[in-house]
Order: sequence, then C-alpha cells, then structure tokens
Amino acid sequence: MRAVRCSGGGDLDVLQWIDIDDPVPGPGEVVIDVAASAVNRADLLQRMGFYPPPPGVTDTLGLECSGRIAALGAGVTEWSVGDEVCALLAGGGQAERAVAPVGQVMPIPAGVELITAAALPEVSTTVWSNVVQLAALRAGEALLVHGGASGIGTMAIQIGKALGATVLATAGSAAKLERCRELGADVGINYREEDFAAVTATATGGRGVDVILDLMGASYLERNVAALATNGRLVVIGMQGGTRAELDLAALLGKRASVHATSLRSRPLEEKTAICRAVVADLWPLIAAGTVRPVVHATLPMSQVAEAHRLISEGEHVGKVLLTP
Repeated sequence: MRAVRCSGGGDLDVLQWIDIDDPVPGPGEVVIDVAASAVNRADLLQRMGFYPPPPGVTDTLGLECSGRIAALGAGVTEWSVGDEVCALLAGGGQAERAVAPVGQVMPIPAGVELITAAALPEVSTTVWSNVVQLAALRAGEALLVHGGASGIGTMAIQIGKALGATVLATAGSAAKLERCRELGADVGINYREEDFAAVTATATGGRGVDVILDLMGASYLERNVAALATNGRLVVIGMQGGTRAELDLAALLGKRASVHATSLRSRPLEEKTAICRAVVADLWPLIAAGTVRPVVHATLPMSQVAEAHRLISEGEHVGKVLLTP
C-alpha cells in the first residue's frame, strides 16, 4: 500500500507518498481501508522533527481516519468486515490502510458521509475530553475558544452552544470571525486588533469566562488567567505561542481558578477508549440531529499532502483539511 512518510524532519520537501508494507492487525485491532484522513498540527510538528510518534507507533502520519473495516484481529467481536467507521489513531491514518485499536473505532454518525467523517475523531475527542469531561462546562456558563476557526475551534464553538453556554471565540480576520458566528459564537474577537482579555471583561460585564480552551500556551497565559471568572478553568492543549511563561499564583488563588495542561496522543489506551465511548454516547446524537456538524475546508489527494501542510501552516483555513488515498 501507499502511505505518507517523512524522509527526516524538515520542510515540505521531506513529505513522501510511498509504498510500504500492508498493516496486519494484532489482537484487539482492526485494519481499515481508508476513505479519508485529516491533517492536524501534530502532523506538521512531526514532519518538522519536533513531535515523534510514541514508542511502537508507525511513522506514517495521520491521527484519524474514516473508512471500511478490511480485517479483524484476534478477539474482535464488536465489528464486521465492511462496517463503515471512523477512528482515533496515534499514527498511520494517512495511508491506503490503517490499523486501529478496537476501543478507538467509532461508528459513523447518522447523516455524515464517509469521507467527511474523517474530520471528526481528533476534534471530537479533544474537545469533549477537555471542555466537557475535564472542565465540566455547564449551561449558563461562558466559554472562550482560542483559534475559533481551527478544526478544534469550530467543534468547540458548536459543543459549547449545544451545552447552553455563551461562547466567545478568537480568530485573526473578519471573515473567520463571521464563520465563528455562523457556528454559534456569541462574541468574536480579532486577536490581531483586540486584547481578548479586555473584550472578554466587557462582554461578560467584568465577570470573566468560566472555561477557556487554549491552543497557544505561554504567550496567552497571563491574559487567560486575567480573563477567567471566579472558579474558572483554563485548559491548555497547544503550545503555538511557546512553552514557558510565569504564572501569577496570586491572581489564580484570588479567583480560586485552575489551570490544566493536557494531551491526547500519548494517553493510555483505556483512557482513549473511555473518551471515544463518551463521544459516541453523548456527542454523536448531537451530530445526528444536526446540532453539531463537522466543518471541512478542503479535501485533497494524499499525494498532495505538502499542499495540505501549507494550508494549515498559513492558517487561512476554517475547519479541517482532509486527505483521500
């Protein structure tokens, strides 16, 4: 089969669409004939040599896929060959075939096309595990989503609204902010022109927001803490703005607030299985009802993976960029 690999870490020219051995499922695994995968920022970091796959995980890029089950490993009884599924992966999705642990294989939500379903696993599990399970966002609270036009952001806005929260979103252009509002954001903040902490204070009458989902990390830490309400929860899931910053403990203590930093790829199998099950039970019905939907910016062939990386790195996309074999 063919797969997306990197010839070392570097720029777009290290990306390759090459022949490799077909995967074989181990116990508790399935092989999926891939209909589509998606490009995430983790793929860009892996390409550049900054984010290697966990031990024992394939070097093939791709943290999610959709497709049809082609083979079952020993002990797999939940699925049959030919079933249409999507899957959360630690790697390997950008290929003609991918191996997935059975606990991370999910049915396609009703009303979603097979290729489009590749836009769901990473963003749905990331947002649900962090905004709903960890930060426990509730109806009547306020949620601030950084990077509102990203794949994560477009999903977080919709889930926040579905849960009955007031949603504020940051983005870098008027066009992107308009898309955020179309998805349900109540307040749009242009981070290039406005101080999101000041806008948040004004929009909430000085109260602040209850939950912040942050992709930036260090460069936003001080203002994120300032933007939190009493008992607020800041969840950091990315480091696009750096890795080191001073944390004002006095400000945090004064608000009885909390800061969480999480990742998904390296979590134990049992944790990812539990997250996938919660997503299928609680989020898939919202997607089937049309309350939440996947947002796809572009779909390209895997042979054009370099163009997909360019789209993501330039940041002009809204939602997900998909790849098809």
